[in-house]
Amino acid sequence: MNFRIIAPVVLAALVAPAVAAQDYRVGSLSIAHPWTRQTAPGQSVGGGFMTITNNGSRADRLISATSPSSDRVEIHTMLMDGGVMRMRPVSDGLAVPANGRLELKPGGYHIMLIGLKAPLELGKTIPLTLRFERAGAVQVQVKVEAVTYGAGGDHDGH
Repeated sequence: MNFRIIAPVVLAALVAPAVAAQDYRVGSLSIAHPWTRQTAPGQSVGGGFMTITNNGSRADRLISATSPSSDRVEIHTMLMDGGVMRMRPVSDGLAVPANGRLELKPGGYHIMLIGLKAPLELGKTIPLTLRFERAGAVQVQVKVEAVTYGAGGDHDGH
């Protein structure tokens, strides 16, 4: 067996998932696989989802987000209100606990893209800048997934 040929192939196989996973870092935070769902023509809103892990010993806070793809961006939560699930903006941001994680996912905390300037097209990416209280700002590329992506669980589509 020729290890000079096999070693680069094995290395490429190990690196490829990390690149495909769309991970980003800022300070002690890592942002894993930011994604959204494709939208229909004329649809004016979209949601953004990801997992933010804090590898540090101090808590941080996601305080805002912006994107040139929409008129405004808000951080939202889903709450039960009189038996009806409703979205509400979060005014003071979201905590990212020390040595912990914050999950932004359908049906829970999420980023809301309001006033989309164009439909979110399957397979494309959109820029999103996240601002944290301690770590500062980081720009991520949010991958546009199929409408059904994420419906079957956390690893749906992987």
